[in-house]
Amino acid sequence: MYQLQVEEMTCGHCVSAVTRAVQAVDAAATVEVDLASKTVRIDSGADLAPIKAAIVDAGFPVTA
Repeated sequence: MYQLQVEEMTCGHCVSAVTRAVQAVDAAATVEVDLASKTVRIDSGADLAPIKAAIVDAGFPVTA
């Protein structure tokens, strides 16, 4: 389980984009996004580095 601070998420489209980015790395990943706190919880067996890279490539800076 990973918990990331992801900036610039403001709407449902952002939630979908982040979820798709994570699931492109691990199709079985479970993704929970909290827009209010700008946190993303990810349950995945994949390494963290490619997950973070996919979120950044989707246009959302990962700050923690």
